[in-house]
Amino acid sequence: MSFLAKLAHFAYDFVIGDDWTVAAAVVAALIVVSLLVRVHATIWWLLPLVVILVLGTSLWRGAQHR
Repeated sequence: MSFLAKLAHFAYDFVIGDDWTVAAAVVAALIVVSLLVRVHATIWWLLPLVVILVLGTSLWRGAQHR
């Protein structure tokens, strides 16, 4: 396997991991916050809130699955 293929595999595992919904929610939150900041909205607190909610939801789903 080439170096670039190994790097891409590592990046995928690091960012996506076991739950792609967490990565998708964080990316969506980053996009929304970025768009709102461009119109001068004070919305910085939305990103940590989304991360906390998504993490909690992911942990809850993981605990229910066991």
